[in-house]
Amino acid sequence: MMNFFLLSLVCLAASCSQVPEDRVVTYVSNSVDIEVVDSCGVAFGSGRSAFGLDDHFVWGGSVIKSVEDGKYYMIYSGPEAGVHSFNNGWVYGSKMGIAVSDIPDGNFKHLKFFYNEDGFTEDRSSWDAQTTSNPHIRRFGDKYYLYYIGGVDDTTLPFRSKTDSLDKRSRIQQSLKVGLIIFDTFEDLLANKFTKSDAPILSPRTRVKPNDILDPSPEGTVARPDNIIVVNPSVVYRPSDSKYLLYFKGNIYDPHWRGVHGVALSDSPEGPFVAEDFTVFDLDVEDGVKLSAEDPYAWYSEDDKLFYAVFKDFTGKFTKGKPGLAIMYSEDGIDWMLPKHSLFMSKELTLPNGEIIEIARLERPQILLDENGEPSVLYAACSIDQVNNLTVGNSFNIQIGLSRK
Repeated sequence: MMNFFLLSLVCLAASCSQVPEDRVVTYVSNSVDIEVVDSCGVAFGSGRSAFGLDDHFVWGGSVIKSVEDGKYYMIYSGPEAGVHSFNNGWVYGSKMGIAVSDIPDGNFKHLKFFYNEDGFTEDRSSWDAQTTSNPHIRRFGDKYYLYYIGGVDDTTLPFRSKTDSLDKRSRIQQSLKVGLIIFDTFEDLLANKFTKSDAPILSPRTRVKPNDILDPSPEGTVARPDNIIVVNPSVVYRPSDSKYLLYFKGNIYDPHWRGVHGVALSDSPEGPFVAEDFTVFDLDVEDGVKLSAEDPYAWYSEDDKLFYAVFKDFTGKFTKGKPGLAIMYSEDGIDWMLPKHSLFMSKELTLPNGEIIEIARLERPQILLDENGEPSVLYAACSIDQVNNLTVGNSFNIQIGLSRK
């Protein structure tokens, strides 16, 4: 049994008021080969389509096909299990690892942790010394570009708090910025031969929060989209003007938290990236509630002459149903619209026998594009049970084959 989701493509003619039926593209998500295993009352996913490690949480997972050996390499983040709950562990010291497979949609095997291998060890040697996560791998020209987020517990910075203290988790989480690792081949990466940005390639311009804020902006500062943090990078090349667009998430408090997205532009995949003052992936406010999204993955379709972005929808307002993965489209990568059918994928997995497994988390979508620039495999952070408060590493990366019908 297969899951179907529709993507309504925009009619480019100004006179069109509706999307013609022949412009509606159907994608098919393949069944996944996983087994649900219960251990001490916690459900784990294992099998061909699920990449996990016994002693680590596996989160994220960005995959690219190597031009050198034709294999598929996954860069993922993995906090150690058994020490902290997942919700704290990824902040206190997530590592970045490499896995490899001969096929794009399964059988990934761990090779090594290559960055922040010391995990939870106290480290202030660089801006990203304490934790690194949410990798996003792209290839531009003849090099690989690994965008990621990192942070450090800088206890020398001032803070504003009603209680005259700011806990360690908040200090690290509020330090998160976007970094970049550049390498020529995966053989080089495995041999620790790469170039890393000495400073973040994108940092927040404002730090506005009523209280409990590290290194606050002056009173009266207006928060920009890159407020307090810049995380979850996704980079796409825009052929119309040869610009590189880096999408990111920041935190706004008005008065309660919500995630907002912005975009930064550059003439090079290495940066410098300059953030714009407007938000992207927005929906109109409904009933006074401003909506939050997370984890965009963006790409450009040469055939359709459109940008697409898949992301996590917290509320179901983007999917027009239940929370899950939603999709939007854009002609210029700046102004984004919801298609008629905006649900990209529900929080469920289909087994080969047709059985449906409902899952608690389906996040950090990353997509492998084929030679024609079409989505071929979806990779997502997944857990069958809730993961935030657990210390056992029950999260994994799920690989779901896609095809255009």
